[in-house]
Amino acid sequence: MSEPVFLHVDMDAFYASVEQHDQPQLRGRPVIVGARPGHRGVVSACSYEARRYGIHSAMPINQAYRLCPQGVYLPVRMTRYHEVSRRIMSLLRDYTPTLQQMSVDEAFLDLSGTRRLLGPPRSVGSDIKRRVREDTGLAISVGIAANRYLAKLASDEDKPDGLLVIPPGEEAAFVGRLPLASLWGVGRKMLAHLNTFGITTVLQLREYSIPELRGPFGAAAAEYLYAVCRGIDPGLYGEGRTSHSISGEQTFEHDVINPDALDRALLDTAHTCMFRILEEESHAQTVTLKFRLADFTTFTLRRTLDHDVSSADEIYRVARLLLNEKWDHTTPIRLIGCGLTNVHAGAGGLQPDLFDSADERRQKVEQAVYQLRRKGLGVKKARLIDQRKSTGDQSP
Repeated sequence: MSEPVFLHVDMDAFYASVEQHDQPQLRGRPVIVGARPGHRGVVSACSYEARRYGIHSAMPINQAYRLCPQGVYLPVRMTRYHEVSRRIMSLLRDYTPTLQQMSVDEAFLDLSGTRRLLGPPRSVGSDIKRRVREDTGLAISVGIAANRYLAKLASDEDKPDGLLVIPPGEEAAFVGRLPLASLWGVGRKMLAHLNTFGITTVLQLREYSIPELRGPFGAAAAEYLYAVCRGIDPGLYGEGRTSHSISGEQTFEHDVINPDALDRALLDTAHTCMFRILEEESHAQTVTLKFRLADFTTFTLRRTLDHDVSSADEIYRVARLLLNEKWDHTTPIRLIGCGLTNVHAGAGGLQPDLFDSADERRQKVEQAVYQLRRKGLGVKKARLIDQRKSTGDQSP
């Protein structure tokens, strides 16, 4: 039986790299993709040149501007990013039928048993990097290891434009050299909690057994920490991960209580989610609503339907019902958006016994609009044309 081999592909600074490729004059300059400076919103992505100024994803856009006022600030172009992503994912499928796309800019390839056909894993990684650069002009980082978790750690350790292979038998040694903060799944809160117990390195963490970790960290975290510090895959990216989430949100330039402004924002983000579903040829039944008040109090609500969502209008209607149930209609709202969780691959399709003709017509219209948008035509509901003027800047 062949040894397991997994390859992780990470598209370096993806949104910003696409912008630099499409506009060569931006190469070598700090590029920040996201909201407009002077407005509310965050950094969606930034180039490595921008990162040298301390800028990172999810940073408030005005903080980024203070750090780098000379940067190039660009809006998000999701249609373009998805177009490039589809080309890269199609290329990756030439190497294995077992491609696990995790997001628009990363994927796992199961290369187990392909050595005779494709050659050594390092050669495969080099070939993938070459073909992606030739086809798209973009650099990617590749990590190769005996499990998905380690492959992801490897690609992250050798950025940008990297290729790192963790040879069999060296998994524990590789992880032992990493700082605790480099372990995926060990966030700031967990890191601080570990530090309070005098655990500041991976090797120190290895000194503890699962029962010893269970007391201060809980059963699930104890098993997770015990596994990852030894290079054992905790199942975070395993085959069991068959679903994901899709969402969109808007941050208002000024706090709002105007129902029409909220409706437009919800409808716009509902369309974003529905077009993503159509693009991925996936389906979902759970609709989520997120809204943030002026004092930053944030609510996330969800409702699971007894059928797959059929249209953006249906996502919007469910999200509006959730908002009416929780919001007092007098407290100003700073941010609002909706999404879908437990999104599964494969088109679920309409079930005639559950949907009326109006739902069927809506879905057919949205499928037609989606095809037009893929061709670069800016088709949009009339109700949403003046959305930006009415509601303020859109965060990615």
